[in-house]
Amino acid sequence: MAIVIFDGVAYGMLLFLMAVGLSITMGLMNFVNLAHGSFAVVGGYTAAVAMNQLGLGYATALACAFVAAAVLGAVLEFLLYRRLYRAHPLDQVLLSIGLVFVSIAALTYFFGPTMLPFHLPQWLQGQVEVAGLGVGRYRLFLIGAGLLILLLLLGMLRTRYGAMVRAAVDNQRVAAGTGIHVQRLFLLTFALGCGLAGLGGALSLGMLGLEPYFPLKYMVYFLIVVCVGGAGTIVGPFVAALLVGIVDVAGKYYLPEAGAFLIYVFMIGMLLLRPNGIIPRKGLA
Repeated sequence: MAIVIFDGVAYGMLLFLMAVGLSITMGLMNFVNLAHGSFAVVGGYTAAVAMNQLGLGYATALACAFVAAAVLGAVLEFLLYRRLYRAHPLDQVLLSIGLVFVSIAALTYFFGPTMLPFHLPQWLQGQVEVAGLGVGRYRLFLIGAGLLILLLLLGMLRTRYGAMVRAAVDNQRVAAGTGIHVQRLFLLTFALGCGLAGLGGALSLGMLGLEPYFPLKYMVYFLIVVCVGGAGTIVGPFVAALLVGIVDVAGKYYLPEAGAFLIYVFMIGMLLLRPNGIIPRKGLA
């Protein structure tokens, strides 16, 4: 049971890293971005290419993944997304799901349809003993990385940038009237969310693996984390991701014949109990 919980927490950290940007995007800009997983897969492929073909270290590859996904997010926000901020949600869904299929086709063309080969660095392989329990170094690293990102995001909200984000969330018109460049703020925030997705995609290489269909395969998981946790928050998706990770891993371990059925039961139950999310949005707390 302890191993199942530990693996579920590590898996949940990955879901949190990849989904928290979607939570901010949906809560801040009210944009239904179903292509969020495409930025995660871009980050993963960037990290793999950086390590396998360019010979860069793991930490440098993670940084490259964040930057590549953030830059791509900023470009697409400037060219496409901002044109549909006030559009009907159906238009937003059609645009973002179209970008998913474009990314799948592009990655399949350049890298092939199979799983991307990747090997963790030596220092992340093997196990260490924690409280008498043998745990994988890689999964322990994922938990540490997820907690670090959570603390950094919560700390960011206490800065001037975080104050401007909260102001724009509460009332865009008033925020613009006080001198805040809301459009530029949206661009930076959208790029940050995409960069976090790319970082999560790079970190997931050793656990989930990457293939061109990754954005479609895990799209529902990202949406579950955001909807159950509460769109527009940070702590909410963090708690929801941990719960989803533990339930998913425990279900596959104890009831493998049920598949992902338990995840949907959990989602329905939580939405019935907390229709506005585990932690409803109050600013971006």
